[in-house]
Amino acid sequence: MILADRFRDSEQALLIDQREKRHLIILRKGETFHSDRGWIPHDGIIGQPDGSWVRSSKGMRYLALRPTLSEYVLDMPRGAQVIYPKDLAIVMFWADIFPGARVLEAGMGSGALTLALLRAVGPEGMVVSYEQREDFCRRALANVHLRMGEVTNLTVRLRPVEEGLAEEEPVDRAVFDLPEPWRLVDPVARVLRSGGIFLSYVPTIIQSQQLSDALRRHPGYALVETFETLLRPWNIEGTSVRPFHRMVAHTGFITVARRVVPGDGGVHPPAGEPEAD
Repeated sequence: MILADRFRDSEQALLIDQREKRHLIILRKGETFHSDRGWIPHDGIIGQPDGSWVRSSKGMRYLALRPTLSEYVLDMPRGAQVIYPKDLAIVMFWADIFPGARVLEAGMGSGALTLALLRAVGPEGMVVSYEQREDFCRRALANVHLRMGEVTNLTVRLRPVEEGLAEEEPVDRAVFDLPEPWRLVDPVARVLRSGGIFLSYVPTIIQSQQLSDALRRHPGYALVETFETLLRPWNIEGTSVRPFHRMVAHTGFITVARRVVPGDGGVHPPAGEPEAD
């Protein structure tokens, strides 16, 4: 077992009990985890392999794992509502976030999207993130640093994104979690390179419609589409095979468009007009 596979002091651990209740903790020498099922000294986890079983003072078994990014996002401290992992995964793929990309983000919230973007662009890329609320910015940065430590591929601007776009260098991708993204359609076209991707995440279809209309009216965008992601788990235990009674259904709408050179390509009709046969 190599050392990197073992838990170390000051790193995160996810403890999952026999009821599958999850507890995200930071391991500290000399400290103790407490729950209604007993206590576990952190020293009993530090030095153990990732994926180990530990017992509490009441004899209850816990599984100790390093949290995945998805698990961390769901359990990390939050101020604003986070984008769920099922949507983050789609955002990363549909926005085609690649290593080395320069990404413009607006709306840090609690930092879930920022974390996913930072990991996807890698150390050679850059995420330029705008956030208007200082409390959201502090919380998001705390979550980023807790998960990733000090990062060198993140630039944060505490101001409305509309005020800073004129000063920005060209970007490969623009990804937004804002209530009125249609206001950014034209300004972003000036910094988003041709062939780049504009992606927005909003909670209601009315917002999506306004954004879609704005993108379709603008000559610098094409291939506009809107969708949502539904995730339905299944229970499989022997002969009992059925969908879960509860599922993570609607959480938001994703609208995507490509930045193009203005012209008469006819990729989509103006809003309200039918497509030709």
